[in-house]
Amino acid sequence: MRFTKKWVLVTLIGVAVLAYFAASTFRANSVAVISPQTGPAVEAIYATGTVEASVMLPIAPRSAARLMQLNVDEGSTVTKDQVMGQLEDTDIEKTVQELQAREVLAKREYNRRAVLIKTGAISKGAYDQARAEWDASKAALARAEAQQNFLRLIAPENGLVIKRDGEVGQLIPANQPVFWISCCAPLRITADVDEENITDVKPGQKVLIHSDAFAGKVFNGTVQAITPKGDPIARSYRVRIGFTEEVPLMIGMTAETNIVLHESKDALLVPLSAVKNNSLLLVRDGKIVKQKVTVGARDKTRLEIREGLTKADVVVKSYDSNLIEGASVRTHQAKIEKEQENP
Repeated sequence: MRFTKKWVLVTLIGVAVLAYFAASTFRANSVAVISPQTGPAVEAIYATGTVEASVMLPIAPRSAARLMQLNVDEGSTVTKDQVMGQLEDTDIEKTVQELQAREVLAKREYNRRAVLIKTGAISKGAYDQARAEWDASKAALARAEAQQNFLRLIAPENGLVIKRDGEVGQLIPANQPVFWISCCAPLRITADVDEENITDVKPGQKVLIHSDAFAGKVFNGTVQAITPKGDPIARSYRVRIGFTEEVPLMIGMTAETNIVLHESKDALLVPLSAVKNNSLLLVRDGKIVKQKVTVGARDKTRLEIREGLTKADVVVKSYDSNLIEGASVRTHQAKIEKEQENP
């Protein structure tokens, strides 16, 4: 009787062990799977930039003088040759008046000698001297008048005053801009793109633009140009982006740009967790199949698969390196998180 009880106990223990390992095997080989989803996918390079005028013209005096008059201010529209401001020119004005008087006298003397030479009353040398003195006085007057004009801040083109640096009574050094005007071309964005991404950027690529000043709005643009020399410290290159539509953005605003490299409306999408080292795990006929894939765009939760996957495939939701190719597995359908619906 004791012998029988002993074997019964051993048998029960064996059954328990086998049940444990069977349950463990079932749990290990039961995997969550999903079907690839379809939806829009955009692969883009992100960069921050600043809205600026395509052409900005500085208006500065050629010589130092005190600012005496301001005719326009920031935000003013100006026309070509319009006097925007006036610097002190009292001294040069007196010089101009003096040279005007000398030019008048030199002209009279020349005209008098022109009459006398016809009668032989004076020599050819005296006539030539009078002509030279008149020419010299005209040149001196023209130079003084030009210097006087340099003290007038004149708009070189039609445009918009975007900045003014100077107040009436302030001494303005030579070549220091008092006004900046934008003209001749629409606004643009200058963005800094990391050097590791710049080789993928090409002129003509579509750009999606966001600005905190206009939350929720997307503006469209295109890549216009890429600077050939990068910044070795920031390790970035400047990219010029033009707008393809009228925008309410203002000069100096910060903009977030997404340079579109690839765009698909019906891309195959899987969870990010399903892919590792450009491979994912499929279940075919109850067995694990390791599949190499070509990936594309991604967002916070999903990844585009360009090659190596069909819509009919069954994909292991979370890549598990412990699942060996050819291993038998049982599957159950996993839920697709709600946030994954909008890549």
